[in-house]
Amino acid sequence: MKITKTDFIQYLQCPESFWLKKKKPEVYPEAEFSLFLQKLISEGYEVESYVDELFKDPILLHNFASPSETKNVIKQGGEIFLQPSFVTEKGVFARIDVLQKLEDGNWHLYEVKSSIRVSEKPSHNHIYDTCFQKYVLEENGFVISKCSVIHLNGEFIKNGEISSEDLLNITEITDKVEKSYLSIVNEILSALKLLDEKPDLTQCSCLRKTRANHCETFTYFNNALPQPTIYELKRLSEKKINELVDEGNFGFIDIPTSFELSAGQQLQYDSYIQGTPIVNKTAIKKTLEDLAYPLHFFDYEAYGSAVPKLDGLRPFEQVPFQVCIHSMQYDGSLTHSEYLADTLEYPQKMLKQMQEFTELKGTFVSWYASYEMSANSRMISWMPEHKQYLDYINTHMFDLEKVFISDYIDYRFKGSSSIKKVLPVLVPSLNYHQLNVQDGTTAMDTWDKIAFNNIPKEEKSLIRQDLLEYCKLDSLAMVEIFKYIKSIL
Repeated sequence: MKITKTDFIQYLQCPESFWLKKKKPEVYPEAEFSLFLQKLISEGYEVESYVDELFKDPILLHNFASPSETKNVIKQGGEIFLQPSFVTEKGVFARIDVLQKLEDGNWHLYEVKSSIRVSEKPSHNHIYDTCFQKYVLEENGFVISKCSVIHLNGEFIKNGEISSEDLLNITEITDKVEKSYLSIVNEILSALKLLDEKPDLTQCSCLRKTRANHCETFTYFNNALPQPTIYELKRLSEKKINELVDEGNFGFIDIPTSFELSAGQQLQYDSYIQGTPIVNKTAIKKTLEDLAYPLHFFDYEAYGSAVPKLDGLRPFEQVPFQVCIHSMQYDGSLTHSEYLADTLEYPQKMLKQMQEFTELKGTFVSWYASYEMSANSRMISWMPEHKQYLDYINTHMFDLEKVFISDYIDYRFKGSSSIKKVLPVLVPSLNYHQLNVQDGTTAMDTWDKIAFNNIPKEEKSLIRQDLLEYCKLDSLAMVEIFKYIKSIL
């Protein structure tokens, strides 16, 4: 049974989930392959397309050549090999991004990453990735004496044709790989050994991790946990989780009264015990009374890519391509404006339409306002002629999400202040489930099809409609949540 680098990353996250996927794929609760992951993969391929220009006369192994084909090609001689593949006797498989033969006969291993730096995060550690690749190579008789990561240059700004040397940086990580190598080899051997065993499938290792680090099979393994679970407590640390798990406490109902919670966690717990939200009406009323009308509830959608597509952009720098605004007068009446670009361009037309609709009046309302404010700051740098309007928005901004961070706490939000968690509880008549586009990543990926692909007019029209409906719901959701809050004061 073959183990790939992706399999190994899953093993490091959750051994039980890894075992289930490899040994019982028919019962593995396969989540949809997220558009976010698809985008990461496609961006990885795009970055890789620039790598060969960094090397002289590289030999590309075409069509994902097999390990046997790779060996035959290397035997024929050469210095730089792109996409060679190898497998160990025990079935550990690796496809190497770049393998370079050095003058002393040893080899230099390169990993290509569509990121602007070398990551050592627990969720995805590039050092561990490289250790895995080195293990497979050394099991095949190669001596790896040097390791590097090829990644994007975060300071690169596109200006005409892209040069690989300007776009990419090479960071040597040999010392870090050497420090981690033996422990990673032991983990690989443990993963192989686990496949010959049958672990306890009534729970998984993620019980001792924060919710953000749970495997996608968490519910499968731990479906008997009392609801709501302790993992819904906002910002509950791994240390605190382990204190509760050690005592067999997995649900809100199990939390001892003596257990120390933060102020926000205590409010969540109290909301659960009382069966009602904890609302600071005085604070909310004062906050809302300070808002100047009209209120412009607005939301941007933006596009960014690893390799920038417009002059003046850095890697991953996002350009707004869509906005939706619902403007509310003091009497509650609403007007609506929307804009959706067909191509990637600096949003001159969008800002012109926005200013004609809102003028420099009232308060701009968003959810997680730092996103819109950052977008406005970027647009000022690209289009300084719109500085007055964008500065006005940023200095007259109200973040509606903040109400649900401190003054309106409901355990049914599951420890989140995201609009996707708040809306179904407060305004259940509105939801995203009936839409073809349901989140920002999907919006970006969907818009990519009309901006960069030659698709039929009818399909383009349907995609535009999907995007307009999604963005319109984002701003309308804020309106309805605002009206609900006003109604209870």
